[in-house]
Amino acid sequence: MGTRKDDKAGAAPAEGRRFFLKGAGIAGAAAAATVATAGQPAAATEKRDEARKARYRETEHVRRFYATNRY
Repeated sequence: MGTRKDDKAGAAPAEGRRFFLKGAGIAGAAAAATVATAGQPAAATEKRDEARKARYRETEHVRRFYATNRY
C-alpha cells in the first residue's frame, strides 16, 4: 500500500482533466442552446376555435392505464 503524495506535480494532471471536462461541458451546453434558439419562431397553425376545444378524453385505454398504475 502506497501513500499519497500531496505535491503540485501529482495534482496537475487531475486539475487539467477537471478543467478540460468542465470546459467541454460548458461548450456543449452553449452549442446546444445556440442550435435550439436558432431560426425563426414557429407560427401558430391552429385557429382560435381549435385552440379552445377540449382535447383530453378519458377513453377505455386511459381508464385501464389509470387502473393498472393505481392513480
